[in-house]
Amino acid sequence: MLARKDRGRFVAEGEDLLAAAAEHGWDPLLLLRADEDVTAEALAKVSSLGSGTRELAVFEERWAAPAAPCVALWGVKDPGNVGTVLRGALAFGAASVAIGPDTADPYGPKAVRASMGAIFAVPVARVASVDELPGPRVALVAREGEPLTPGHVGSLIVGAERAGLPAEVVEGCDLVRHIPIESESLNAAMAATVALYEVHRDA
Repeated sequence: MLARKDRGRFVAEGEDLLAAAAEHGWDPLLLLRADEDVTAEALAKVSSLGSGTRELAVFEERWAAPAAPCVALWGVKDPGNVGTVLRGALAFGAASVAIGPDTADPYGPKAVRASMGAIFAVPVARVASVDELPGPRVALVAREGEPLTPGHVGSLIVGAERAGLPAEVVEGCDLVRHIPIESESLNAAMAATVALYEVHRDA
């Protein structure tokens, strides 16, 4: 596997991801193509994909300020969920995804793959406090507050499936809402995507 050379850089693999990077104006620091820049065998040795890859590139991370409408993730440790939230954010018009404390790196290999190219399209921010997020700030908390309905939201704050949001985060929000469901809970990616759809559907 090709590791990051230093902080602030990340690897993207596969023709679809690199096409998304080019579409959104990301120029690679390094680009390797099988049988053009290196042999297919050499590229397969550094690939993190089990089936190997035909293209691989290294990019500089980009960090932005949170912008509304924003999805903020708190304590979401699964990088696959982080990447899926980025994909949902792109689908439903979020202006940014904010990465809160104890949340997986959106530029890690699994998150980049799960984003299906959205990492190159949706601005990503880092925040340490809900005070840094645009308002109104809505905490998604299972079975608490009123049901989530369409309307203007500055930030949707989503926690991990089991732990949920810390009490101090909920207290720092303007509203508490829940998604009415029949089962016990949704994972972070599903909750964020459903919530984005709900607030966006009358836009």
